[in-house]
Amino acid sequence: MAVLNLVEAINRALREELEADSSVLLLGEDVGKEGGVFRVTEGLQQAFGEERVIDTPLAESGIVGVAFGMALLGLRPVAELQFMGFLPPALDQIISHVGRIRNRSRGEYTAPLVIRMPYGGGIHAPEHHSESNEAILAHIPGIKVVIPSTPADALGLLKSAIRDPDPVLFLEPKRIYRAVKGEVPDGEHLVPLGRARLVRPGRDVTLVAWGAMVREAEKAAGELAGEGVEAEILDPRTVSPLDAEAIITSVKKTGRCVVVHEAPRTCGLGAEISALLMEAALLHLRAPVLRVTGFDTVMPLPKGEHFYLPDAGRIVGAVRQAMNF
Repeated sequence: MAVLNLVEAINRALREELEADSSVLLLGEDVGKEGGVFRVTEGLQQAFGEERVIDTPLAESGIVGVAFGMALLGLRPVAELQFMGFLPPALDQIISHVGRIRNRSRGEYTAPLVIRMPYGGGIHAPEHHSESNEAILAHIPGIKVVIPSTPADALGLLKSAIRDPDPVLFLEPKRIYRAVKGEVPDGEHLVPLGRARLVRPGRDVTLVAWGAMVREAEKAAGELAGEGVEAEILDPRTVSPLDAEAIITSVKKTGRCVVVHEAPRTCGLGAEISALLMEAALLHLRAPVLRVTGFDTVMPLPKGEHFYLPDAGRIVGAVRQAMNF
């Protein structure tokens, strides 16, 4: 098996799908000649030409709108937005049209398009470049929201997203674009959408984390093991639809749960998971469900982002609180 980072795995997924299906094409600002702002699409325009890897103007609403039209005409476009902070201009297209077309047409039309975008903090980027708005997207009917945390998942999930008959938003944790490497299976590798990954088994507490936060949860679990606390880590991989059964099953076993996300706390997915466990696993809980999250503020500028982002120390503190309840 090859050892790749996230950027390399995503590039391989795009290359393989472009080779396998002539209806797949890429579009976005600088995805062609420059290979994307993070070089994720590097070399693909040279390999597949300007008609299948298309440079566009810097206009997020236009990029998504064009991709939507392409999808309605039978193509499978993969659109790239350079940063999640520039998603709002495209939300009208996503909410009003992309997510509704199957229902609006009573199933006559679908929109098999993927919208990729780097998200989250941790690289000392300027304002508008570190947003984590997955909760907003998960609230939109008609779209799936996928977040990989390993190279193997990035490749397998993206290939599944491109082949999905409905629209998928594919959020890439740029903090670990090149910071995480892992083995990626050779040959065809697909990861089904909507199923969680058991990162680490444990008996005492369930840590639910996604994206770059999985790595922090793993660090915390290693420290907690030294204290005799065995933390189970669950990565949903798809936050919409959420693999509720996997989360409920894990928490029924451990009796405790800490949800970790870098998005703001209020109305974040941690609140949704907490409510889910109140409804489905209340009598199995030994402590309240706790959340380790970002804060209800704009993401700080680079010098302050380490105060904002959850880290292993904050996760360990929450687990100790749950264990001592």
